[in-house]
Amino acid sequence: MPFIGLLIILIFGFFKKIEAQNLTQIVKGTISDKITEQGLIGATIVLADTTQKLGAVTDENGKFIIPNVPLGRHTFFVSYTGYNGTTIPEILVTSGKEVVLTISLEENTEQAEEVVITANEKGEATNDFAPISARSFNLEETNRFSGGRNDIGRLVSNFAGVGTSNDARNDILVRGNSPAGVLWRMEGIPIPNPNHYSVLGNTGGPVSAINPNMMRNSDFLTGAFPAEYGNATSAVFDIALKNANPDKFETTVQMNIFSGLEAMIEAPLNKKTGASLAIAYRYSFAGIGASLGLNVGTTAPPQYQDLTFNLNFGDTKAGKFSLFGIGGTSSIDFLGAKVDSTDLFANKNEDSYSRAGFGVIGLKHTLNLNKSSFLRTVISYAATQGSFEVYKLTDSNGNMLANRNFIFDVNDKSTTLRGNTTLNSKLSAKTSLRAGILFELFTLDSRVNDRQYTPDWFLARSFNGSFSMVQPYAQVQHRFNEQFTINVGLHGQYFTFNQKSIIEPRASMSYQLNKKQNISFGYGLHSQTQPFPVYLYQEKDQNGVYNQNNRNLDFTKAHHFVLGYTNKFASDWRIKLETYYQMIFDAPVETQKSGFSILNAGGDFVFPEKLNLVSNGTGTNLGFEMTLEKFFSKGYYFLLTTSIFDSKYKGSDGVERNTAFNSNYIFNVLAGKEWKIGKTKKNALTYDIRLTTSGGKRVTPIDLNASILDGRERYDETRPNSLQNPAYFRFDMKFGFRINSSKRKISHTFYLDLQNVTNNQNLFLRRYNEEKKNIGELYQIGFFPDILYRVQF
Repeated sequence: MPFIGLLIILIFGFFKKIEAQNLTQIVKGTISDKITEQGLIGATIVLADTTQKLGAVTDENGKFIIPNVPLGRHTFFVSYTGYNGTTIPEILVTSGKEVVLTISLEENTEQAEEVVITANEKGEATNDFAPISARSFNLEETNRFSGGRNDIGRLVSNFAGVGTSNDARNDILVRGNSPAGVLWRMEGIPIPNPNHYSVLGNTGGPVSAINPNMMRNSDFLTGAFPAEYGNATSAVFDIALKNANPDKFETTVQMNIFSGLEAMIEAPLNKKTGASLAIAYRYSFAGIGASLGLNVGTTAPPQYQDLTFNLNFGDTKAGKFSLFGIGGTSSIDFLGAKVDSTDLFANKNEDSYSRAGFGVIGLKHTLNLNKSSFLRTVISYAATQGSFEVYKLTDSNGNMLANRNFIFDVNDKSTTLRGNTTLNSKLSAKTSLRAGILFELFTLDSRVNDRQYTPDWFLARSFNGSFSMVQPYAQVQHRFNEQFTINVGLHGQYFTFNQKSIIEPRASMSYQLNKKQNISFGYGLHSQTQPFPVYLYQEKDQNGVYNQNNRNLDFTKAHHFVLGYTNKFASDWRIKLETYYQMIFDAPVETQKSGFSILNAGGDFVFPEKLNLVSNGTGTNLGFEMTLEKFFSKGYYFLLTTSIFDSKYKGSDGVERNTAFNSNYIFNVLAGKEWKIGKTKKNALTYDIRLTTSGGKRVTPIDLNASILDGRERYDETRPNSLQNPAYFRFDMKFGFRINSSKRKISHTFYLDLQNVTNNQNLFLRRYNEEKKNIGELYQIGFFPDILYRVQF
């Protein structure tokens, strides 16, 4: 650890030598109608917190530029006649990058002549059709919170109702649901699992491939989704990519132990049309961390890289076009000779090799049909591939083999062509319509050969074919007045793989009791296809014919009911309460009476190998959530979230049990303080803390006697989820500097994030030890220092 202290001293000493000058920066952007997304001509934006009279009026395209803005955090007032004005607080202005704002205003239903400035709806979803169980998140939050590892999956685990499965993966557990129920979207279209080391059917992974530096404000939804979202029962990530600065070439270089070594450029391509390119590349830094003796969770250093880009063609006569993409590759080798007793994923009697990759490229086109309507079409092509090989090093008696034995082979390849067309129309100041259709054409080649416990190979999975899904949707929003808004919609889903279909009603309402208090309600019927490893699992019957009955499984379905209350009881403070009930049905369970249900799967690299499943299982999720939040202002922020919930299911035996994800409670406290330093107070010293605790995961006990007799790990399936791991606890602490150069337009950010400061031993899993013939315990990552350095110019 001495090198860390030395690094801090050197950086701080260097920054202290910087002499202060009165540098300024440019703030610019667009102001548009919230529904039509068309620029507002003549809107006003004013800097509110300085004695200087700084501001601008938008041009015919809704664009504005404010030069000579002092460095630091600032608040802006935005107004336009006939619209509800807004306040945008705590915008960080640094010397290294120009600030580009995208602002939307809502038309006043009463068409008032005077402009009323209202408080900014901090944290509210950017999707106007999502008034409940939804919030926005941004780059600054991802960077600010301690313990986040530069990973948006771990960021949202700080929100009410959300947890992660363990320290080694970023699977999102929402309201007791399986992570398999999460939908990922980017730029308005679904994308494959955007995590490194992902496998067919899951939605998380050890490391995220989404680069937070490439994001603009995005949404995370946890229930009762609007009609445009389908094939999801748990949560929705709706990611929006940033547009590059259209006027100035800017660069970001960053180093982080988890996300890696990164370079990002923003380049103007045509200043007249506003065309620009943002592109970022990252390569894993974990191998370097392991070489320094740091515990990165495994003795096999992972190798991964990813690329994200957004090419904005600007305004053209044919509308607005953008070309975007994301892709990543990952690999790791677990060699039995190098495995130690603390490794979370490897077996010292085996060599295993994991390879994974994915890529998405998409084209988005927005065409204004008139002043109140636009048509948006997004088409994309996605490809994924994954392989996993296992070689046995020992025989059944534990003796080393002269030549290792190839025993397990997974090979998955897929491509998906998608198209999503949406009509968005403001019928009046009170009524808006959004309707469209999503089409997906899948091609999948999936094979699993297995002889781990048999002398001969057998095909556990074999499929090579194409199929499609069609999802039409429509929703209407009506604002009766400034207080009362309702949303109603329908979502359809047809899956050609097994000809399953469904129509799903959606509805929500929001009522503003007064300027501070709001109540809301949401309902939705939601459904989702099964993970493909479940659909495609097969076994030979006594006649040598493969049984493929799982391919006829129906969608898992859920009714979501949510009731919410929000009170903005003080400036920049709010308390938000939500209670929910989810009624799940048609979940796959076994034909014979048992406690198995697919609702317990999805939080790992593998899915259960069960045959002859039927869609007769049920489940319920019931809970209460509270968020007490002080948004960043006056140099500090505070966030307390708590969730109390109960997640149950019934297998084919009709017995109600805890789901694997029923930890019963999650509690988070986050806080941070920023001190302005330097003669002109343009630099900052930051300190952030995070405390999280939750109930332990529910697990099925290992049957030791059966494991000894069989020579491999066996579970007591008569007692599913009957044990609960000890409670999880972790405390993180982060120290940071932010320095604006006095001589050039360049800014530096450095932080040291001390994760699991108390080195608490959180149980990862219990595992049968074939050599010792006992059950051992493996623990999650202990104390770990994460370091980030970023320079922007």
